[in-house]
Amino acid sequence: MKILVISSVYPRRDSDTEVPWLRESLKRLVRQGVKAEVLAPRWKGLKSHEIDGIKVHRFAYGPASWEVLTHDEGAPSKMASKPWMQLLAIPYIISGTWRCWRRCRKNPPQIIHAHWPFPHGLMAWPVAKLLSIPMVLNFHGAELLLIRKHPWVKWILRFLLGQSSGILCNSSFTKAKIQAIRDVPVEISPYGTTLQSIDFKKEQDLSKETFKVLFVGRHIERKGIFYLLKSAKILANKNIEFRIVGHGDQSETLRKYAQEKSLDKVHFLGKISSEDLQKEYENSHAFVLPAIVDSKGDTEGLGVVLIEAAEYNLSLIASSVGGIVDVVKNNETGLLVPEKDPQALAEAILKVYENPDLREKLTQGAKKHIGQYFSWENIIERQISFYNKVLNARLG
Repeated sequence: MKILVISSVYPRRDSDTEVPWLRESLKRLVRQGVKAEVLAPRWKGLKSHEIDGIKVHRFAYGPASWEVLTHDEGAPSKMASKPWMQLLAIPYIISGTWRCWRRCRKNPPQIIHAHWPFPHGLMAWPVAKLLSIPMVLNFHGAELLLIRKHPWVKWILRFLLGQSSGILCNSSFTKAKIQAIRDVPVEISPYGTTLQSIDFKKEQDLSKETFKVLFVGRHIERKGIFYLLKSAKILANKNIEFRIVGHGDQSETLRKYAQEKSLDKVHFLGKISSEDLQKEYENSHAFVLPAIVDSKGDTEGLGVVLIEAAEYNLSLIASSVGGIVDVVKNNETGLLVPEKDPQALAEAILKVYENPDLREKLTQGAKKHIGQYFSWENIIERQISFYNKVLNARLG
């Protein structure tokens, strides 16, 4: 089986941490005998290269110094802060389509798998149509957010959904949004953790040790970190420490707020290595994702950090929004709280802090749930089955 994967971003070097879930899924597909190649845009003139034995074909879409539309931060966010970048959208689509055509003419894949269908479905569709190659669309939620600002995107996606041979998405939340555009079959294909998990974590004596609450993610509005800081203020007299990993456009504002409120038990760790991140998971007791629906209508498509935290036996506490509910089942695999409610968030943290039996129940429930629905073995098995179904339908 030969597939061409189209993505807006792919690691630029072995040490790059961009889209680790996509890189891991392709590595695992290749181990199962799938021949995969990637088509992705250049970054500052970066030439085509190879990672993990997988060819990455880079297409140019402007002078090298301008090729910064993707990577490090989502293109919609970059366009919002730097409107001039919108000028790159048309050459991006045209150049990507041309490179896709050349690649597929020279070495035809059996399937074109386009992640983020807007705009990559526009690159894949004419090539798939002219060369009679099945096109699979893979939604992650961000492309659906664009509809709110640009209603015409809905009609492009509606057209592409009708032209595709198969549709994948990352969560039930995203699936519902897709089917609101067009009533088509959609299969949920989430992703697992890219960190090494551990099989056993002893129960610490919390009477002698500080209870560590961990957050990992970009410091952007939809992560809801301000509400976590407000809950930390409520719990200031408890032996609870908050460790915040990541960076983003809100980092400085968050730090300033913590200083103003004298939140001495809140520690901002910034960007850290995979090795240091694993240590944070190993040494923490609970994981919090206080996500919200932000001012642009965006929220969590899935919340892969929750899957990582569950692998490390951390008690999960999260807002009941977006795709989070696929991972956190209230009182079974974690605790769900209303968004933008620091009091409810503080009460949930206090609940797992004071109740070791509840922590044990939640961590065991999460382990079982993750093993069934978010293990890479099951994900890859379902994805290959999906590919085969697409190919068999075409042959039929």
